[in-house]
Amino acid sequence: MEKIEHTTISTNGINMHVASIGSGPVILFLHGFPDLWYSWRHQLLSFADLGYRAIAPDLRGYGDSDAPPSPDSYTILHIVGDLVGLLNSLGVDRVFLVGHDWGAIVAWWLCMIRPDRVNALVNTSVVFNPRNPSVKPVDAFRALFGDDYYVCRFQEPGEIEEDFAQADTKKLINRFFTSRNPRPPCIPKTLGFRGLPDPPPLPAWLTEQDVRFYADKFSQKGFTGGLNYYRALNLSWELTAPWAGLQIKVPVKFIVGDLDLTYHIPGTKEYIHEGGLKKHVPFLQEVVVMEGVGHFLHQEKPDEVTDHIYGFFKKF
Repeated sequence: MEKIEHTTISTNGINMHVASIGSGPVILFLHGFPDLWYSWRHQLLSFADLGYRAIAPDLRGYGDSDAPPSPDSYTILHIVGDLVGLLNSLGVDRVFLVGHDWGAIVAWWLCMIRPDRVNALVNTSVVFNPRNPSVKPVDAFRALFGDDYYVCRFQEPGEIEEDFAQADTKKLINRFFTSRNPRPPCIPKTLGFRGLPDPPPLPAWLTEQDVRFYADKFSQKGFTGGLNYYRALNLSWELTAPWAGLQIKVPVKFIVGDLDLTYHIPGTKEYIHEGGLKKHVPFLQEVVVMEGVGHFLHQEKPDEVTDHIYGFFKKF
């Protein structure tokens, strides 16, 4: 870990913290919520040994990167703009791209808007969902799962932050990372995250040191930056209207755990396996469903995920 270099890059009006190691073709790793560059720690070291330059930023709002206060500063266009500026600052023309969770959503849109900057994509956990022209995403989630669904609960600025503040941050991180319940996460306001039972003991793949690293960063930074991605969902929907109906035309491999809550959203399995995803991502070449694996698959099964990524990228 001490071999990983840490720098700060000025991009798109913010300062972005970037972790990197190795030399060779560049792989850009994008994290999700509630996460950091650190979630890719295993892959950074492995791909440096395999002859790549591995780069993992703290995305806008996270860790040691700047966190603008307004939710309106977290649209998908802001985040993609941050990454294009990052590549320009580093003098990198094209990258191999890997995303997870919110990082997967950002990766899909980077490929949509700037396919000229991406050689190939391995995306995990979150499928590409084409823009529905008639329903805003938060409204769609509310109609499907109700007001207690976590995306809906995250919408009111300050409300969920207050809830999180009353919970132990280490237990909160543990609960997020180790959940293996594929049902939609609905948290009634009367219960809150603070009222949830204590999480089980840490699994072998997540150490006390790992949890402490996350807890320290989120205790310093707060969760608002990450939550603002959810609060900008409807604004992103409005701003991405010009790209409605376009396909993602880069080579893609998609990986998901069969215990991932995203895999169990109604209709998702059929969409993945019966041609829906391929319709919108025509260069989709491989789909992998990892058995017995939850949402944070790249941390739970780092060697397997590294092998899947390397096996795909080495074709190019």
